This record gives sequence, structure tokens and C-alpha cells, in this order.
Amino acid sequence: MKPTQPKTMKKSLLILVLILFGIGTQAQENVDFSKKKDIISPEINSDNTVTFRLDAKNAKEVKVQGDCIPEGGLLAKGEDGIWSLTTKKLNPELYSYSFFVDGVKAFDPNNAFLIRDVSTVVNVFLVGGGKADLYKVTDVPHGTVAKRWYTSPKLESTRRLTVYTPADYESNQQKYPVLYLMHGAGGDENAWMELGRTAQIMDNLIAQGRAKPMIVVMTNGNADQTATPGESSEGFVKPIFMRPATFSGKTEAAFGDIIQFIENNYRVKKEKASRAIAGLSMGGMHSLVISANYPNTFDYVGVFSSAMLQPKDSQAAVYSDFTNKLKAQKNNGFKLYWIGIGNSDFLFERSNEYRKLLDNLQFNYQYHETAGGHTWSNWRDYLSLYAPLLFQKKNSLKPVGCN
Repeated sequence: MKPTQPKTMKKSLLILVLILFGIGTQAQENVDFSKKKDIISPEINSDNTVTFRLDAKNAKEVKVQGDCIPEGGLLAKGEDGIWSLTTKKLNPELYSYSFFVDGVKAFDPNNAFLIRDVSTVVNVFLVGGGKADLYKVTDVPHGTVAKRWYTSPKLESTRRLTVYTPADYESNQQKYPVLYLMHGAGGDENAWMELGRTAQIMDNLIAQGRAKPMIVVMTNGNADQTATPGESSEGFVKPIFMRPATFSGKTEAAFGDIIQFIENNYRVKKEKASRAIAGLSMGGMHSLVISANYPNTFDYVGVFSSAMLQPKDSQAAVYSDFTNKLKAQKNNGFKLYWIGIGNSDFLFERSNEYRKLLDNLQFNYQYHETAGGHTWSNWRDYLSLYAPLLFQKKNSLKPVGCN
């Protein structure tokens, strides 16, 4: 005979089953969105217009602001409480934006992709085609990106930089040329990777045969900061645009520590013809100052949206007697000196003044003027144009300076 279960036990089991059934039903309700309307924002339409949407039923006004939005950016409220706005046709580009709900900034809850620029965080989206296809992760061999800590004796600190190695670096023993890439004021060793799309640009250029395989070293150009905010011993400090040591000259004077670390830890070619340097804004100034102070170090120099920007009363040795340093750089020889700037950039006139100085010295350079201002849209373009010119036997563009 089978043993019979007491009534109390049967009752307890029944209650347990009912509880579990209820939990399971509730859990299913929590994850079942089949009856809810999926909000897509931003939606990139087939004609390259973009539609923004936000569920804010109780809001009185919703705006969207960004580098793709016309003046105003007012969304219209639908009967379902969903606010929306469709832009005009957009050119291929990486765009950023933010919502403002009754005057209060808000992220787009339907877009998980955000980027920090200095202390501002914004949503981003990509309209593909044309140049923007270089910014995509495509089905090509991919390089490796590493965050490396190194010791800088001249700055008396352990610091961090970002290193991109091309796709075939781990599979062979060959040596590679190096591009040292500098950020602007308010940036750090993450800026070129996150805002500049450097890994994607280099992967695609190399895969297409448009650029030589190279190592790209993205430095932290703030002498008084060891790494990006929140990722160093400083802790979660608020990022600021202009650091106290910006024009101290310490970054330029200590740059040899970076070169030594890279050449001691990576398979690189260690001659002038295999080193390039470039930077945007503050980093462009760093690039031109470093290359002039060490004229036998770089055969390739890129100056993006920049010029000599340091205060005239600066006492740093790297800025002193600079005209004669440029003369020595010219006499020592180089393969490419590339200047790019937008014609509405606030540094446009300063850049022209610097070019006049170069012209007076009969200092050859290539000049690339674009529309637009002091923007990552231009700087991504400049990297995409500059990188294919590096480490080639002959450059495809003729110098335009000294006309």
C-alpha cells in the first residue's frame, strides 16, 4: 500500500503550486512586451532623414538639440503621447544629440549609445554611406586596442595611453611604423578611440589597402593627469576643459618617455622615416612643438585645427626661439607636414598666421581646408585623409606651402 499524505501537507503543496504559478505569470507579464508599442529612436529612414521619438505624455514641450538639428528642434506631440520630429536628409556622419523636456536635459531612453566629450554626455547615431562607412565596424580583419600604463621619469608619474595594433600584429614578427596621435583640450587617451573612431577608421583603411599597417599610440596630453577621469587614482573627478598644466610645456618635454616605452615594448621600426605625429587643437600644437624641438624624430607631422596657441608670456623652454627651431626642422628634412582646418573654425585666423610664418621660412607643407568648424566631424575626416599618406615611398599630394 502507498502511504497517504496528510491533508495539511496536500494543502501546503497546493498553496505552493499556486504561489509559484502566480510568480511565473507575473514574471512573464514583466518581460512580455508584445502588446506594447516599441519606440524606435532615432530611426534612420531610407532617404537618410532621421526621426526622433520620445514618450513624454505629461510634458508641455520637448526639444532635441544636436549637430544635425535645425534651429528650434521642437517635437510635435501625437495623440498617443509620443513626441516626434523628422529631420531633413542628413549627410553620412556620426551625429550627437540630446533631448530637453520642459527645459531639462534628458538622454534618449530608446538609444543606449552615449559618448562623453569633456564633461558633456550625449546620445549618438551613425548615418552610413560615403566617408561614414569608415566609422563602421565592418567585416574586415580587426586590430587590437590596449590600455597600457607606463612610467614617465620626466613627469615623475605612472601614466596611461591607448595603443592600436593592426590585425596581423600578433600573427607575425615584422616591425611596424608608428603614428602618435594627440587629443585636444579637455580630452584624454580615450578621446580618439571613442569620439574619433580611430580603430574603425584604421581597420577599414588598412583592409582596403589605402593605408599601411601601422601602430597608433593615443596619448594623454595632460601633464597633470595620469589617465582619463574615473580611471585613475584621482577617482571620479569632474572632467574640465583646460587643465592647469596645459601650457606648461611639460607634455612636449616628456614625450621621449612615450617613444621609449613603445619602442621597448612593441615591434616597431625605430627610425625617423617610420614615426609620425599628429593632433587636433591643443594636440595639434603639441605635435608641431614636439616635432620642432626634436627635428630628427618624425618624418610626418599632422596639425589639425591648430597653430601656436600657448600664451605669449609662457616661459617653457619648448616654446622659446621657435622660429629658429622651425628653420632647423626644415633644414633637417621631413617627408610630410600636413595642415587641416575648417573655414569657420575659431582658430582659422591663427592657423593662417602660422601658415604665413611657414611661408616666410619657405617651409613646405600640405594644406587642406574644409567647411565647418572645430568639430570631431572634421577631425575624423583629417585622420582619414592623413593616415593614407603615411609611410609611403611617395606622397600623392604635392606641397602647397611657399607659393
